[in-house]
Amino acid sequence: MPEIGGETAPGFEAVRDAFAANLASGQEIGAAVSVYLRGRKVVDLWGGIADPGTGRPWERDTLQVVYSTTKGVTAACALLLAQRGELDLDAPVARYWPEFAANGKEGVPVRWLLTHQAGLPTLDHPVTPAEVIAWDPVVDALAAQRPFWEPGTEHGYHALTYGWLVGEVVRRVTGRGVGAYLAEEIAAPLGLDLWIGLPESEHHRVSRIVTDAAGFDASGIDLAAVPEPMREAMAAYGDPASLTVRAMTLVQPALDHNDPREQAAEIPATNGICTARALAAFYAALIGEVDGHRVLTPATLASATAEQVAGVDRVLRVPVRIGTGFGLPVPDAFWHSPTAFGFGGLGGSLGFADPGSGLAFGYVMNHIQEGVPDPRAARLHDAVRKAMATGG
Repeated sequence: MPEIGGETAPGFEAVRDAFAANLASGQEIGAAVSVYLRGRKVVDLWGGIADPGTGRPWERDTLQVVYSTTKGVTAACALLLAQRGELDLDAPVARYWPEFAANGKEGVPVRWLLTHQAGLPTLDHPVTPAEVIAWDPVVDALAAQRPFWEPGTEHGYHALTYGWLVGEVVRRVTGRGVGAYLAEEIAAPLGLDLWIGLPESEHHRVSRIVTDAAGFDASGIDLAAVPEPMREAMAAYGDPASLTVRAMTLVQPALDHNDPREQAAEIPATNGICTARALAAFYAALIGEVDGHRVLTPATLASATAEQVAGVDRVLRVPVRIGTGFGLPVPDAFWHSPTAFGFGGLGGSLGFADPGSGLAFGYVMNHIQEGVPDPRAARLHDAVRKAMATGG
């Protein structure tokens, strides 16, 4: 059995077995999982290799880039401002960011940034990694951009732009970047290893991302052979001019989150860095107290997790459900519950909570397998649910 660090509470031993099976299968390189139940940590495990190039092992304090799992953390920053009366989610974005009113966006409310309804999943022209790191060139371009659909009439995943849109509102309201706000108002009180914009002193702890080649090339698919319900989606993924492709390829050349410069920058849709322990504790503190601290009140949480939009996403081309800043699981998702909310990231990282059961879950990993079904988090979640069902 692979060497695994950490601990499980009595009754949760099967989660260690599932974690070990993931490592032994070869699907993992290095990973960690943590679970809180009603504010108490019941699972905290890690294992594998943090950097295949050097052989550095995954340790208790190893950090991991979690891609779009970051979006739930960014959302919490905006929601905390709203809870404190500093931000009105139903006020126009332009109240806080006057330049945003350009090109017919004067009436777009802050909430539509959080629900992917603003019509800004990309820009007319790509941006460079240097512009992303600099921040202002991208937010200035978004402020000037004409929406790609009438805001509020459709929803489409703002894969990268979400972070700059919500993050700039946080910056305008507080005078601090979203990373600084997160560090000072959420992470510090809870003692979380959770950053958007990593301090240089912590770079040595970050695991190295390993990405497998994509499993298929949508541009080469014979659409006539594709079943009708999937044809439109495949056409979108194979068309470089589609919003789907343009939203995913906004930054050219593509971002490389192994680059310490990108890890140090604030890219609030995609470069959150954390431990699984911090991710689970963050979600636990959204639904209850952790060590005497709670981030969102029950009223704020109920509003944030109420479904705002549902249906086929104009960018992703699959059915989604969206609250105010958080993803809501569709019925066939392995973490589905009527009260669950959270966000997953490229490659399989996942943070979510279920206030109905008191569960908070964090899973991070460095092996990204593109274009293939990924059962790793599902195996862990299944073991957690079985442990809860038997009184764990």
